Amino acid sequence: MAKRSRTRKRLTRQQTQDLDIEIYFLEGVVQRDPYYVEAMKILSDDYLQRGHFDLGLDLDEKLIELEPGCPQAFFNLACSYSLNGQMEAAADALSLAIDYGYKDWKWIAREQSLEKLREAACYQPILGKIQAILTP
Repeated sequence: MAKRSRTRKRLTRQQTQDLDIEIYFLEGVVQRDPYYVEAMKILSDDYLQRGHFDLGLDLDEKLIELEPGCPQAFFNLACSYSLNGQMEAAADALSLAIDYGYKDWKWIAREQSLEKLREAACYQPILGKIQAILTP
């Protein structure tokens, strides 16, 4: 699956209606098959687009259980924690994403959903970790 932005963007009325239909459909899919990881990933991103950060966080926490060593899953969890104002948890999840192999440093630096985290003091050790990886 291609990387999808965790950034919330302004939607037209038609896009909002289409997104609501997709959410309704995917909620049914995930309810019928609570292990359908790809559907959960898309649904989590859709919740983000609609501003349902708490619902997205719930799914991202479930995805960690289903994909315990997946760097992208931990990155998405960090984004969800950040959007929900849980900066320490966001920092822990992002640190684990890096430990598990997440290496898209530019994306970490520009992802809007991590903006609050990057402003928090708990981000400094992560920045140090990234710099240590990048410095031979």
